[in-house]
Amino acid sequence: MRRMILTVSVLLALSASATAAQIYTWVDAQGLTHFSAQPPQGEPADQVDILPAQPKSAVVALPTASLSDGGSEQTILDNQVKRQVAARAIERQQYCDNVRNNLAQLRNNPRLRVEVDGQARRLNEEERQARIADSEKGINEHCQR
Repeated sequence: MRRMILTVSVLLALSASATAAQIYTWVDAQGLTHFSAQPPQGEPADQVDILPAQPKSAVVALPTASLSDGGSEQTILDNQVKRQVAARAIERQQYCDNVRNNLAQLRNNPRLRVEVDGQARRLNEEERQARIADSEKGINEHCQR
């Protein structure tokens, strides 16, 4: 369990820095839409919001029984465990969505910038490929159904 938490923490830290790059989009004279890490020269471009979307609130409403209501201790424990399992499933889904989004950014944008110690720098190809491999590994380990 500790190893899984450590792996998830590392992947989340890596994924947060991978999404630090700014993406621009614009339509050229032929009507083709382009995406790039640099805005085009002499053409208007829109910045793409690459922050992860706020998760939809999935509140699990389970009946709460208490001993005074005639509920057994086992029923109370069962409901607590069901809520914990549902919360973990939601967290895992959010993690998987975030990692898949970051993987798409890494695959489709060879010129990513990351912020290290308050300074922005560009990822080299080796670092980008390493992050792609880490993202794919995280998806394979934690997001397969």
